[in-house]
Amino acid sequence: MKIKVNINDNQKKIKLPAGTRLLVRKACIATLKEENFPFDVEVDVTFVDDSEIQTLNKQFRNIDKSTDVLSFPLGENGEYDTNPETNLKMLGDVIISVEHAYEQADLYGHGTEREIAYLTVHSVLHLLGYDHVNGGLEKTIMREKEESVLNRLGLAITKV
Repeated sequence: MKIKVNINDNQKKIKLPAGTRLLVRKACIATLKEENFPFDVEVDVTFVDDSEIQTLNKQFRNIDKSTDVLSFPLGENGEYDTNPETNLKMLGDVIISVEHAYEQADLYGHGTEREIAYLTVHSVLHLLGYDHVNGGLEKTIMREKEESVLNRLGLAITKV
């Protein structure tokens, strides 16, 4: 399986640490492999600031506040458009607020590396059709999948 991850840093507030792009690529690849995704695929990941993600959240979800990550799937029910330039299936877009990632890493007491990886995995699962909005079993399944991928990446939650 061929997986292409396009990464853009469209924010200037926080310099991304060395290795962030590689981490995001690994998180996307590990999630797609864990899910046995059957196609050659590309996914776009864009880093933004809180102001930009708030604008997108308002525009697309009618929620006028910033958030940590947004997912914009391009496929539905296993059907995906193909990029004519790369001949890869287009999974969708992941938009991550770097400011939110740093705040949440502090809030949850783990590093920004784990938080950025978590937000990437979480969003890719959304692109694949998983949801947690209704809570219950859907949320539990999604959390288990997220932790499984993070464990695979060596970013398991450390219990004290």
